[in-house]
Amino acid sequence: MDKYVLISQVVISILLAIFILVQNKDGGLSAMMGGGSESFQATKRGPEKFIYITTIVLAILFILNALAIVIV
Repeated sequence: MDKYVLISQVVISILLAIFILVQNKDGGLSAMMGGGSESFQATKRGPEKFIYITTIVLAILFILNALAIVIV
């Protein structure tokens, strides 16, 4: 059981780091896709919204998994 919790913590932390780096406004995915910082949107749409929500979910999973490691 301990091994699975630790492996999942590593996987979640790697995914969380990737999603945080991708949602950078000045660079990252928006610059790779040809979008610049000159067009500001107040609301997130499409892939940007998916990345934002996924980052929040991964952060919550990271915290819950860290608590599970402490308890186990």
